Amino acid sequence: MLLLVSLLGASLAGAPSAAPAPAWHRVAPGVEYRWFDITSSRGTARAHLLSVDLGNARVSTGLLYPGVVAARSSLSALADGAGAVGGVNGDFFHMSETQHTGVEATGAPVGPAVAEGRALKAAVPTGQRFGPALPPGTNTRQVLGVGEDGRARIGELALDGTVSSRQGELTLGGLNQYALPVDSVGVFTKDWGAASRVRAVCGTDTRRDAPCSDETYEVTVRGGEVVSVAEKPGRGAIASGTEVLVGREAGARELRRMAVGDRVDITYALVAAEGGAEGGAFRFAVGGYPVLRGGEPLSGMDRVTPAVRTAAGVRDAGQRLLLLALDGSAGFRTGLTVVEVADAMRDLGATDAVNLDGGGSSTLVARKAGATRVSVLNHPSGGTQRAVPNGIGVFVRPEAP
Repeated sequence: MLLLVSLLGASLAGAPSAAPAPAWHRVAPGVEYRWFDITSSRGTARAHLLSVDLGNARVSTGLLYPGVVAARSSLSALADGAGAVGGVNGDFFHMSETQHTGVEATGAPVGPAVAEGRALKAAVPTGQRFGPALPPGTNTRQVLGVGEDGRARIGELALDGTVSSRQGELTLGGLNQYALPVDSVGVFTKDWGAASRVRAVCGTDTRRDAPCSDETYEVTVRGGEVVSVAEKPGRGAIASGTEVLVGREAGARELRRMAVGDRVDITYALVAAEGGAEGGAFRFAVGGYPVLRGGEPLSGMDRVTPAVRTAAGVRDAGQRLLLLALDGSAGFRTGLTVVEVADAMRDLGATDAVNLDGGGSSTLVARKAGATRVSVLNHPSGGTQRAVPNGIGVFVRPEAP
């Protein structure tokens, strides 16, 4: 049993204090901040919380990211660059690459990502993800986001894409992701960035540490026409109007049938799982695995391993979004288990919630009174902000004159 201790307050002008203070601090119209302590059997964790009123017409949310998928930046820089008044870090990501010699880490996130209604990337195979073990019945395609109706919800986004040429039609197995399914073809666009595409053909659907494929092929398409081919995936920025197809195993064999000058049509979209499109397409979405559904924690989650964590929850039928990050300072670093995070989100009134990247990534930012830039309100466990690939940003439109 957790105890949420309402030592709420901590003026945005400074660090949290144990002295009683007003429960909420207004960041902007419709956006409030507070901190509170959560007592567990191991001690005390400190939580930092943004409550976002999506029913307020001036309030919106969006994906914070550095402009491309395979890049990272501090959360405060992402928030300030986008003009956000607050936010938290987002998805787990490909932070390091120790299992494949000579292959570089891409920094790309695990799950799907949608920004301003546009599909940026699809999910890697479950066996290729980074992060804690998934609860039974969940997968890497699951996201938290806000739909066209302006309400927050948890959903599942799958890639629906094809490559059509004179040789026939291929089903796409990936979009701007650091790991492709075995035997598949993936597409990389300008949204990927300049990072190497080699990691996409390493590992398997069930083993992240499996060797890189020795059967690969890459086809560059510009303006709907094949302009070059290569035996191995390359690197470098991809120009607007250009797509790079990367194949492994059977997918590579299919791409080898293409020749320079061939006409190729590539289409793709992220589509909701059956029954999951209520509320319209996602305006923004970030990868995260569910820990709370219908007001109940998912079964089979880790009850043993505590850590500093970040979570996002949905309450009031999607009209309110709760963004929570634990404090990583020395006195609170033991953190919470995944089950305890789910319990805390439920106690805060959330009906649904996802776990986001934690540890050194856990960061919550917001603007202090009168400020034009955000400040970090928790204490990242590494002592400074970790560069992350994405986050959830909170925006407030200025009041009309």
